[in-house]
Amino acid sequence: MILPNKLLIASIFVFFCTPSVAGFLDQDFTKITLKTTHVRGNIYMLEGEGGFAGGNIGVSAGKDGILLVDDQLSPMPGKINTALADINPGKLRFVLNTHWHGDHTGSNGHFSSDATIISHKNVRKRLMAEQNNFFGKSPASPKEAWPLITFEDAVNIHFNDEDIQFIHYANGHTDGDGIIYFPKSNVAHLGDHFFNGIFPFVDMDTGGNAFSLTRNIGNIIDSLPSDALVIPGHGGLSDMKGLKAYYAMLKSTTEHVKNLAAEGETLEDIQLGGLPTEWTTWGDGFVNEEHWIKIIYNSLPK
Repeated sequence: MILPNKLLIASIFVFFCTPSVAGFLDQDFTKITLKTTHVRGNIYMLEGEGGFAGGNIGVSAGKDGILLVDDQLSPMPGKINTALADINPGKLRFVLNTHWHGDHTGSNGHFSSDATIISHKNVRKRLMAEQNNFFGKSPASPKEAWPLITFEDAVNIHFNDEDIQFIHYANGHTDGDGIIYFPKSNVAHLGDHFFNGIFPFVDMDTGGNAFSLTRNIGNIIDSLPSDALVIPGHGGLSDMKGLKAYYAMLKSTTEHVKNLAAEGETLEDIQLGGLPTEWTTWGDGFVNEEHWIKIIYNSLPK
């Protein structure tokens, strides 16, 4: 299991304690750098260091040019372009958005002048209108930031000798999440379906649900080879062992809260009792144990 970057987790904590993405844009972006990791084959990962740049970026770089999975916060394009030039001088052709949140789509407007943006249909829908969620109001994105190609269930992109699979998994982190699998390189980018080593944030205001997320991760594990490498939305590069540890946490904690609620315990009762001690360290990120219990409880059928 490849462990998450502690500095990144600390930065994410600051971000998610900020009322909105717009509020976090006040940080000093000159202090942020992008770390490039060659994952396998044509695939690379870009992750912010020294501050919160946004979610991890996946990069396919080869003879056809460059494809990005997500594009971080809006001040990041210059740093992203510099990192991409060091990987491959080819043309940026595509940007795939794993979901609508601004720390994954913030640079859409910049890159759309060169690249075609592709997403699930609900990502475009949410970027076109003001959103209200846990972090407050997010204004509609400008038209140039809207994905041009959308899909309902899945789409294939044939690029850099990869038959790239972009697959929708409903109502996990949001209602528009897609995961990307590069079969030749045997690498998957799970976006915010996967928070490596920490409790995840589930955006219930825009269609997320902790139980659907758990089911989705189980299905994703079944669909991937045992030796796949996995890029999470947040945290360090992982593998199937790390993803299975995350799934074990999701299954155990959701069942724990579900069973106690069925016995008549209130949210406050369950929070007071806490989760099984084996999951205590997973609350060291921005979503602590109390908040994760609340997410699970509020995900129960009403």
